[in-house]
Amino acid sequence: MSDSIIPETNLPGVTLSDAALIESALPDAAQASDEGGDTSGLPGHDAHHGDSLSTLAVGAIGVVFGDIGTSPLYSLRESFIGAHPLAVDPAHIYGVLSLIFWTMTLVVTIKYVFIILHADNKGEGGSLALLALIGRRMGPNRLTALTVMLGIIATALFYGDAIITPAMSVLSAVEGLEIVQPAFSSLVLPISVVILIGLFAIQSRGTAAVGKLFGPVMLVYFAVIAVLGICGIWQAPEILWAINPVYAVKFFTLDPMLAFLALGSVILAVTGAEALYADMGHFGRRAIIVAWLWVAFPCLLLNYLGQSALLLRHPKLVENPFFLMAPDWGRLPLVILSTLATIIASQAVISGAYSISQQAIQLGYLPRIRILHTSAKAAGQIYVPLVNWLLLALVLLLVVGFKSSNNLASAYGIAVTGTMFITACMLGILTFAVWKWPPVLAGLVTGVFLIVDGAYFASNITKIPDGGWFPLAIATIVFIVLTTWARGRMILRERLAEDSMPFDLFLNSVCDKVRRVPGTSVFLSSTTEGIPPALLHNLKHNHILHERVIILTVETEGVPHIPSESRRVVEAVGHGFYRMIIRIGFMDEANVPAELALETRAGGAFKPMDTSYFLARQTLIASKRPGMAIWREKLFAWMIRNAETAMQFFRLPTNRVIELGSQLEL
Repeated sequence: MSDSIIPETNLPGVTLSDAALIESALPDAAQASDEGGDTSGLPGHDAHHGDSLSTLAVGAIGVVFGDIGTSPLYSLRESFIGAHPLAVDPAHIYGVLSLIFWTMTLVVTIKYVFIILHADNKGEGGSLALLALIGRRMGPNRLTALTVMLGIIATALFYGDAIITPAMSVLSAVEGLEIVQPAFSSLVLPISVVILIGLFAIQSRGTAAVGKLFGPVMLVYFAVIAVLGICGIWQAPEILWAINPVYAVKFFTLDPMLAFLALGSVILAVTGAEALYADMGHFGRRAIIVAWLWVAFPCLLLNYLGQSALLLRHPKLVENPFFLMAPDWGRLPLVILSTLATIIASQAVISGAYSISQQAIQLGYLPRIRILHTSAKAAGQIYVPLVNWLLLALVLLLVVGFKSSNNLASAYGIAVTGTMFITACMLGILTFAVWKWPPVLAGLVTGVFLIVDGAYFASNITKIPDGGWFPLAIATIVFIVLTTWARGRMILRERLAEDSMPFDLFLNSVCDKVRRVPGTSVFLSSTTEGIPPALLHNLKHNHILHERVIILTVETEGVPHIPSESRRVVEAVGHGFYRMIIRIGFMDEANVPAELALETRAGGAFKPMDTSYFLARQTLIASKRPGMAIWREKLFAWMIRNAETAMQFFRLPTNRVIELGSQLEL
């Protein structure tokens, strides 16, 4: 179907060459968004939540830390038996463990918990929220265009990670059956497939009820892995010395190349760190900080210490030290508990994919697709069928194709490290241009994280031939889709503007000569300038106008939510015409009839049965006019044809909508 109504975005550009277009689109939205004041920066702003801090912290443990919480299942093991195996001796054990500890400290605790979590966009986090925040505060310039590019790349990489995480997590947990009983090895793959299909199949029912169990289950899981770790440390307490960074340095002096390659496996210990930032809007900064510092971090550290202590005493158990730490009688329950934890971790990243998709649609980087709300109370609980089934298909392809978590580990990490490196770049822009830290401090902090994240990303590049190409291929496809849609929307607006009639000319030369009929007509327009094509087509074919005519534009601002009382702007322009703008946040639902029901300034109240909605349907024709390559124009036209209709997206009543079509060359 057509994309006749295109919500405005204050960040429409996608490349550095689009800077001029960004400059023309940013100021108005930026000014409007800043009316409520800025809430970012180190002083911070925490979203308001009605629940207690302890309740929110438990919820964060269940959702935010599911991915990073299950990393002990495979990260230490992969450092020794992965693509670049290491000798299982004290020097390498101490070196790897020291790297894991300082990676969690520098990347998660300092970078994300103490710094990035303060970069909230009105309480919301994530790459797109950070992108909107920087664009709003900086205004139009070349650096903003660079930020847009970085934000889009990070979003594309997130989808690659969202595909690998469920496959890697579930496989690594179910493989514990091989430790319980080697004869179960043939069941690992089918059981994993069944679990994943079931997980994606229940998404349409919503996660509200299941979500209440996430926190308690993960609390039990963290407690169990901590106890296992303490038992292991008790057997070899000297392992505690590995916290000393000297052992990480010695590792690099002992074998620099192997140590560098080992970073590709060490980084698996912090996969899921981006969730701390992306899920900030659900739980608030304080709850996430408390959950990490008091539960997740110490429990994870104890488990890694315990696994390493086990390897000091029994190097041959490196095949799966996580499950082999448990006594024989406890391994099957540990497999079951770990499987539940990986399902929770997968659920979190799937929900994240839904949220990112919704934000991308609202900000103008994806076409309208069907979004279902699964809770009448929580607006953030949504289900996106297209994203759900595409993820399932690709996850199953990974599981069947790679067959084991060992093989999948080669594909895991490159998307995560790429996203982390981009976040470090955006952090540099934030500290220099938005927070305006002292240049020396901003340069030092940014430089440290660029070096650390850059080293991990460089190490993971070596995995490309062994499977790292898969998330990069997915990210490339997503990047093409995001940029093609954003660029195509700009070109479409330009073409429509070329054929539009100035508002004053229309009112003075046409209105008094046309028959007026009772009722209200609402013409949805992608721009606040000129007469929308649907109005001109209606006048051309029907030769009438309603007594009250509303020219309506829906604009998406660079903030998560707009208060109801601030959403609507109405201007009476004479002759029964009204220009109305509905401003929504990029996490708000675009429900046009509901907004009109609250408005009385446009000639009185709106009666549903006396109001008709007019939409323009453009059939796009690829051409050689300047703009995009022919293949991208054809891709854009295909996306428009298959996008959700404006009637569905804006919740318009089906029996009150009239569509008028035309052809347009791109």
